[in-house]
Amino acid sequence: MNPSGVILYGPPGSGKDTITAELSVFQPDFRLFLRLKAGRGRITGYRLTTAEHIEELAQAGDVLYRNSRYGAEYAIDRSEVSSLVDSGHIPVLHVGQLAGVRAVAAYPINWVQVLLWCPEDVTRQRCQDRGDRDLEARLKVWHETRQDLLDHTAEPWSLVIRTNLVSVAQAAQAIDEARLAGAPAEVRDIRGLVG
Repeated sequence: MNPSGVILYGPPGSGKDTITAELSVFQPDFRLFLRLKAGRGRITGYRLTTAEHIEELAQAGDVLYRNSRYGAEYAIDRSEVSSLVDSGHIPVLHVGQLAGVRAVAAYPINWVQVLLWCPEDVTRQRCQDRGDRDLEARLKVWHETRQDLLDHTAEPWSLVIRTNLVSVAQAAQAIDEARLAGAPAEVRDIRGLVG
């Protein structure tokens, strides 16, 4: 089977971390891609670096995508994706912008592009439950994600999962089945999804 990977896109609280953890239990080859991060905020789940280092990688052509959010800079580097793939892992990337989904999907493996969605009140509750101190910033990003989707309704998805309607195990199983089946990315009813 050709190398594959998973791109999880969705607003804060949509279950990216939880589903990734379940995927790795479900199939040990799944591996969270740790984005590069320069700046304040959470440190778990990232490879900490400096903005200067990210710029050096970008100048060398090693950055697939970079963005700023929550007062920090983030980057997805080609060499780390290659390292995961070359070691036989299935990289799972968390991407917060559709431009990032498109940039990462250009990397030449079989990507399962998954849109995770939940209503704003679910995001609020999940962020409160996990103790996020920047709740208002995360709710702002929920609205930005919704608008990003509405601005790009023709964006194709391999799978759309409403995480408030299915269990984490069901979501992980659906993602792995889509990967194994080579599910093509198709245009979905985004307006119906996000309201």
